[in-house]
Amino acid sequence: MPTSYWKIPLFDLDYGEEEIEAATQVLRSRWLSMGPQVEAFEKEFATAMGVRHAIAVSSASSALYLSLLAVGARDGAEVVQPAMNFVAAANMTRAVRAVPIFADILSLEEPTISPEEIRRKITAKTKAVVVMHYAGYPCRMAEISAICREHQISLIEDACHAIGAQYQDSQKRFPHGRFVGGCSDVACFSFYSNKNLAVGEGGMILTDRGDLVEPLKRMRCHGMTQFVWDRHAGADYYDIVSEGFNFRFDEVRAAMGRIQLRKLPEKNKRRALLAHHYQERLSQQDRFKVAYRNYSGDSAYHLMSLIASSQEERALLVQQLKSAGVQTTLHYPCVSDLTAFSDGDSDETPVSRDFGRGVVVVPLFPGLTVEQVDWICDLICSTPRSTL
Repeated sequence: MPTSYWKIPLFDLDYGEEEIEAATQVLRSRWLSMGPQVEAFEKEFATAMGVRHAIAVSSASSALYLSLLAVGARDGAEVVQPAMNFVAAANMTRAVRAVPIFADILSLEEPTISPEEIRRKITAKTKAVVVMHYAGYPCRMAEISAICREHQISLIEDACHAIGAQYQDSQKRFPHGRFVGGCSDVACFSFYSNKNLAVGEGGMILTDRGDLVEPLKRMRCHGMTQFVWDRHAGADYYDIVSEGFNFRFDEVRAAMGRIQLRKLPEKNKRRALLAHHYQERLSQQDRFKVAYRNYSGDSAYHLMSLIASSQEERALLVQQLKSAGVQTTLHYPCVSDLTAFSDGDSDETPVSRDFGRGVVVVPLFPGLTVEQVDWICDLICSTPRSTL
């Protein structure tokens, strides 16, 4: 459905002449595959996030896939991960022939993976833990990192919602101001159209582990020792030294991504202002829970999520907003409730199940106005009650 259908869409792109000019310059250069723009974007992204290495790939799903392979989480290994997440992490776990083990979230108001649930799910077969910073709010990484170190298992961040967010650690076990993506073995980011940094498709892998960089780069491009830009510059021989895939990133999106990266801090500040206004307005009602209402840490403010008490109450809220031309969505159904993953026991993750059945995501993007937020909040507060 086109954006113009909605009076207020769920998200909208924040693009200007800079992105258009960046893309046009690439077309004029007549080089479209991985080249100088991708290299520059990787360096700038790594610097911005305070991490040594960045590897641009075709999507966050491919980033997760390569990360699982790189840390050895494959072929029957177990990967503990949140039941409240987009299905990509679970899909990629199965794609590397590993077994997803779903852990529950902390609460309806803090829907990130529970450290104690991680500890409870670890077995002798556990090779990695995947965490996901839901809505842009960091998980309890100090506790989770300690658990992974204790059990000598790898930690992978699904940071698709959280670009630009910073960890909070009252015990100062992390460096001050450390950005999400910098306190794990590998972190994965998304540049999909609805993300804080959006170029349509694409992703990025961050790591401080030098031993993972070359394997990740090789697997990104068919296991090759020389890449397309190297060969263009004169290299006339390459070898294939590992399994590999076509997960390359392109120059047009890299050029636009560099512009979007420069805009990111101000865009995230605008998201913060709007999210806090939502929270203040909605604190005056007690019908719908507000995710992270009392959160005191930093966030990328990717989503604004409400949780209804039942599927019937959720349907009434969705219809109320839809009738007024306000777009909403579901982020996400509980993964273990999905048909493809229903062979497990979803009763093991009851909080995730309740969250998935009640959550409604409402518009939040930099171009949204405070007046529009007020109008959406008025609609939310006036939603008819269920008669069931």
